[in-house]
Order: sequence, then structure tokens, then C-alpha cells
Amino acid sequence: MGKVFKAYRNHPRHLQLFGKGLNQELLGRWLGLTQAQVSKIENGKPEQNLEVLRNYARVLHLPQHLLWFDFPGQSRLKASQPRTGKDSNPNEKLIVPQSQDEILLANTGMDTLELINRIRSSAINSSTVDAITIKVEQLCCDYAHMDAQELIQTGREWLSKMTELLGGRLSLAQHRDILSNAGMLSLLVGCLENDLGDQTAAEATRRMALDLGKDAGEPGIVGWSHEMLAWFHLTAGNYRAAINAAEAGIQAAPSESVAVQLYGQQAKAYARMGKAEEVYQALEKGSALLDKLPFPERPDNHFVVDPDKWDFYAMDTYRIVGQDDLATRNALEVMRRGVQPDGKIITPMRNAEAQLTLGVIAARRGETDEAATLGLEALQNGRQSRPSLLMVASELEHELDTYGKRAGADFRDLFDEIKRTS
Repeated sequence: MGKVFKAYRNHPRHLQLFGKGLNQELLGRWLGLTQAQVSKIENGKPEQNLEVLRNYARVLHLPQHLLWFDFPGQSRLKASQPRTGKDSNPNEKLIVPQSQDEILLANTGMDTLELINRIRSSAINSSTVDAITIKVEQLCCDYAHMDAQELIQTGREWLSKMTELLGGRLSLAQHRDILSNAGMLSLLVGCLENDLGDQTAAEATRRMALDLGKDAGEPGIVGWSHEMLAWFHLTAGNYRAAINAAEAGIQAAPSESVAVQLYGQQAKAYARMGKAEEVYQALEKGSALLDKLPFPERPDNHFVVDPDKWDFYAMDTYRIVGQDDLATRNALEVMRRGVQPDGKIITPMRNAEAQLTLGVIAARRGETDEAATLGLEALQNGRQSRPSLLMVASELEHELDTYGKRAGADFRDLFDEIKRTS
């Protein structure tokens, strides 16, 4: 890897962009290392830790087919399979793109490095703003599966860049677009802070998003900031406050995608209050609005609502009100849609809650071993939203209490450990 660092720093593209190679200090900032650490890697013994190597490769966007190790679920051998057919070149290798930069390149003709360089030099034009928008949207799409610590660091770095841009010379249209992107990044960072258990920071960031949304004239961002507040109240057990926060968001963005999710939050709160009629009314309103909206271009964006996400919300309410058949149907569908053909789970947080839902229903049938197994699998998921996981896992624990304090002992022990660390 040390040899790769040296080659990377002196790549002709960096010479073209900066007029000289990258120094060790700059490369270190990108990688979260000091200049001395970069120097040690370049001149010392080879790095042996596979996860460290993978992290360096991800940050530097090193293509899989050029590496001497694999990423999870990928293979440099598969990435280098020769083309077949009469037009194939036996010396040519099929390169499977691994970098998100291809999205930027396809839409704007620039990659992340060039985008950052333009921002640093204040070369802001319509193409730069478009590239920023694409980058922000991709980060929002990464929310469902990317490591929370890694994504929050990236989100904060880009939010800092947006803040610097807002202090520079921009046209009115550019200023509004940058405000909008900063608002979306604030929403993303706030959600991640909440997932990681830092509610104080999450609330401060949520308020920042609310102000940015108002300044940009973006009702969707305002609506999502209210949705975050509703979610904070819901996971804290403040159900009436969650309903009121959701209503404020619906009034702010009545025809936006977020309003569908706000009706879902109301349904979740009403379900936990035992108000079945209000649950079905909220679900009907959300479903009716969803039917009127166009299908989103990027349904994997955390800040849009599509039928798959709506089924996930309905699953929660069906479980709470005791509609076990409907909850089971939705849970199985959520899990089926969240798995790629190669078996990779692309919606791990939804998958975990679906497993907990099936666990709750199994416990109600008296199948405590199955319930505990499902609960263990859900708690061992790598990508988690801690408040949400604790809320739903508590429901499974409550169901197991019916059969005694040692029913589902392995699940209880792991759940107790998670609660202690929270």
C-alpha cells in the first residue's frame, strides 16, 4: 500500500490539476492520517490488516481489478474476466466500475476530485452546482447501507464545504441551490447522529436543517425536519408530541413525499396509544397521497417515500395493533425486496426490524426459540439505528416476558448489553 500511496500522489492527473504531486500531509487528511503516518506506510513494513487496506482503497477510489485483495461481496477475478464474442480482444479485460464517481462523470463530466478542486478555487457554475446536487443525493442514497461513522464524517465534510460556499460570491439561483443542498446534508447528518445515539447533536442539526429549508424556500426540507422531530418523540415514547410534530410537517409540506411518511409516523404513534381507528385513518391518508405521487427516480434516497418504504411503515403499525397476518406479510415482503440476487442485504435496518416483527409474532404463538433466534439476528446487524432498534426489540422482550424471565435467554443477554452500551 505504501507503493500505491507514492504512485497515487504523483499521478499525472494530480500534476495536471495542482501543478505538482500531492504531498503526504494532504493525502493524510483525506485518509484520516498524519503526515508522519503516511510516511511510515510509504517507507515501512507492508500493512497487513485487511479492513485498513479496504478503507484506504475506498477513500482513494482504487479500482477493484487493480487490487491484491477483495471487497466484501466483490471479486477482482470476476472484475477481470475477459470479454467473449467475435468482437472481443483476448488482451482486453472487462473492468467493472466500482466508484460512485461514474455517476458524476456521466452527468457532469467531472469526478469528486475535480468537483472539490472547483469548490476550492470558487469556480462555481451550473455544472458545479449540478455535481454538488448529485453528490448530496448519492450520500442520501448511501444512508441505508453505508457504515454510519464513515458516512457521517463524509456528510460533515461536505456540509462544511457548503458553508464555505455560502460565504462566497454566488448568484441568487446558486445561493438557493447551495442552501437546499446544505439543508439535505443537515438532515442526513442529523439522522446519523440520532442513529449513533447522540440525540443532543441530532436535535441541533435538525434545527439547522429547518432554518436552511425555510431560507431556501424548500417545503420538503422543512417537512423532513418535522419528520425527524416526530421520530425522536416516537422512539422516546412521547406519542402525543410525535403526532403534533407530524401534523406540523404535513401542514408545511402537504403535497410532498415527506407527508406520506409523516402520516406513517402518526399511525405508529396512534398504534402505540391503542387508537386503532386513528391508525387506519392515518394509513389511508398516507396511502392516498402516495398513489398521487410519481414514482421517485432514486427510491433508495432516504428522503423519499416509495411503496416499499410505505409497506415497511405499515408493517410496524400492523404488528402493534395485533394484525399478525398483515404484519407477517409485510415483514416477509420487506425482507425479500431488501436482498439483491447475489444475497447481499441492501436495506439492513429495515431487514432488522422485519426480523424483530417476525420474532414478536413468533413469541405470540409461543415459539420462543424461533423468536429469540430472529431477535439475535436482528441485533447482530452491522448497520443500525440505535433508537429504533431499542424500541422494537423492547416489544419482543415484552412478549417473551410472558414465558418467564429466562425465555429467549441469549436474546435477552445481548439486548441487555446493547442497552448498557447505549
